[in-house]
Amino acid sequence: MKKHTDAKQPILAWIKEVEEAVWKGTCDIKERHSTASFLGKNIVIFNIKGNSYRLVIKVAFAMEIATVLYIGTHADYDKQRF
Repeated sequence: MKKHTDAKQPILAWIKEVEEAVWKGTCDIKERHSTASFLGKNIVIFNIKGNSYRLVIKVAFAMEIATVLYIGTHADYDKQRF
């Protein structure tokens, strides 16, 4: 958020939503975030701020924990390996 200040409010809104969410599986995520993409091993990719940024998390559904793996631009995301 320090590097890309325009992403601060959308990221904070996403965090607030996730803190209140109860995700039992990928269907629960897809119900609210229709554009979310899913990789293996419970990795989920969200588009943030009108598709300007990507936010990647790993979800432990049974423990109700979402760990942020990456937040950045699409260009930087393309260089990542998850």
